[in-house]
Amino acid sequence: MASNRSALTPSFVPDELTGESSGEKKPDTFAYGARKDEETWEVWNPSAETVLPVRGRHRVAKQRGGGLARSSTVLGVGVIAAVGAGGMASAQTGKPPVSISIPDLPNVGSPFSDDDAPEGSSTPITAVGLTTADAEQGNSDAGEALRARIMLQAEQQQDQVDREAQEAAEAAAAKKAATLAAKERDAAEAKVAAAKKKADQEAKEKAEAARLAELAKQFTLPTSSYTITSTFGQSGALWSSGQHTGLDFAAPTGTPIKAVHSGTIKEAGWNGSYGYRTVLELDDGTEIWYAHQSSIGVSVGQKVNTGDIIGRVGATGNVTGAHLHLEVHTSGGDGIDPMAWLRGKGLTP
Repeated sequence: MASNRSALTPSFVPDELTGESSGEKKPDTFAYGARKDEETWEVWNPSAETVLPVRGRHRVAKQRGGGLARSSTVLGVGVIAAVGAGGMASAQTGKPPVSISIPDLPNVGSPFSDDDAPEGSSTPITAVGLTTADAEQGNSDAGEALRARIMLQAEQQQDQVDREAQEAAEAAAAKKAATLAAKERDAAEAKVAAAKKKADQEAKEKAEAARLAELAKQFTLPTSSYTITSTFGQSGALWSSGQHTGLDFAAPTGTPIKAVHSGTIKEAGWNGSYGYRTVLELDDGTEIWYAHQSSIGVSVGQKVNTGDIIGRVGATGNVTGAHLHLEVHTSGGDGIDPMAWLRGKGLTP
């Protein structure tokens, strides 16, 4: 097989291309190097080194019966221009050249052309997707409309977050205010309760003082010009029971002894270690014992009033000096503290 160059180079070159002035007409020659009267053809088989196919691999049909192969591939490369040593040569196949047209490409600035729009549609591609609300808001661009919707949604979400935060702050402030109000209310109630308690206590004390003042008018101390030398329950060997059973008023012999309250004389006379003793029974059954008297001024069954003289201070019985030994017994006979009993009557020994 001849080389690709020899197969592609025509043997006839017109004078206007070669520059020759000879008027001799050369024999007709086909583009593939064979003379017209020889009826022989050489098939051109392009290789990958000579021709790079655009789509796939081109195939050239072999000649059958001495005719020219008419495949679409051969027709596509029927006209070839080659640059020879003396200039440009052209090959002729005897057929009109195939016109090849390249479609106009759309504007590289936009991925879509106006021809891609649906037939009868005048809406530009930037307006696709616009809603009536977008149009009412003056948006004519889909991108701007989408951006506006995104911004609106973001603002709405931010407004919701701010509203929730404000509501939470208001709820916390309301709770704090309610707690503070409750504390203030409790403090005010406690203050009122304390004032009421204090007033009640003062009123109670005042009433008790009035009662004691009234009792003081009804009760009196058994003697005067005295000194308390022994109290109730005091321990010592001087008393036969081991404990003192009354209250001792030390005073000079002959000091008057008075009835502490109105009542009836139950006993009057000598009584062993008590010496001369007088027992005054009050209306409630309480007994007042007066012991160690130097003299008795009343008799049994006699009625006396508060402050009446019923005897004199002495030193009779088991004593170490002149004094009045005073005992208080309940209606049941139990001995109680004379100091506490006298204070309960509004008296202060």
